[in-house]
Amino acid sequence: MKKEDLRIVYMGTPDFAVEALRQLVEGGYNVVGVITMPDKPAGRGHKIQYSPVKRYALEQNLPLLQPEKLKDEAFVQALRDWKADLQIVVAFRMLPEVVWNMPRLGTFNLHASLLPQYRGAAPINWAVINGDTETGITTFFLQHEIDTGKVIQQVRVPIADTDNVEVVHDKLMVLGGKLVLETVDAILNDTVKPIAQEDMAVVGELRPAPKIFKETCRIDWHSPVKRVYDFIRGLSPYPAAWSELVSPEGEAVVMKIFESEKIYEAHQLAVGTVVTDGKKYIKVAVPDGFVSVLSLQLPGKKRLKTDELLRGFRLSDGYKMN
Repeated sequence: MKKEDLRIVYMGTPDFAVEALRQLVEGGYNVVGVITMPDKPAGRGHKIQYSPVKRYALEQNLPLLQPEKLKDEAFVQALRDWKADLQIVVAFRMLPEVVWNMPRLGTFNLHASLLPQYRGAAPINWAVINGDTETGITTFFLQHEIDTGKVIQQVRVPIADTDNVEVVHDKLMVLGGKLVLETVDAILNDTVKPIAQEDMAVVGELRPAPKIFKETCRIDWHSPVKRVYDFIRGLSPYPAAWSELVSPEGEAVVMKIFESEKIYEAHQLAVGTVVTDGKKYIKVAVPDGFVSVLSLQLPGKKRLKTDELLRGFRLSDGYKMN
């Protein structure tokens, strides 16, 4: 079968999922339909916002479905009418068996980790938070348990000590687009030899990648320098690590922190103590040194470099981070 004859249905929602769809369309593959999340109101004006995948699908005049419920009979029938040979899922949601088991060649997913490591909703964040020096992307066939299907292909990607989650996301997004095409070609050419995840060699323990909530993002200043530094970059720029900045009078304000530097230095200060000259730098005491805050944001304000913030915000010794 030629790639022009292979009927593909594509499922995805965020920016991460646009790249693979774009490469399929520009590569001349036959995308017969796209499925994305329903439109949602966003921002202060609660304006209806299209998902990035929907915007791209509309630009390309691709047929589009946005089901509220994936088991809905009308949706399942509409999907069946597309007569897909293959379904591809990138950053979408958990599919019921009636959906993933429909095409004759199956449904494969692109996941932003080296499975079986980091099964779950936030694999890129957790790889950086945990200080990993390598991550990757995986294509695998869907089965009942989430992120557990047989692996088709993987690509490994280094994580630099200075990379934040945005940098790693963008690297994986571009490489993921290429890997999706390679996987489709392998399925077309019948050269796929999927490997069960339980048969794959894994170094160290398996780590999960659960969904991240606001409370997940609170900085624990009792952690060592490296741990806090990795935590901040693993959540930067979104959703952003945060802490309460408490004045000597006990008034607290939430502060998001986007960039930091490691300072290994012996000291006798209490954990969370803020050290500043009031002009250029803010350092926070942790057990084995300091975390120097390089860019941050106060509620209702824009993100600023530390020296910019200190021009308008009076900060002196006596403050602490909670």
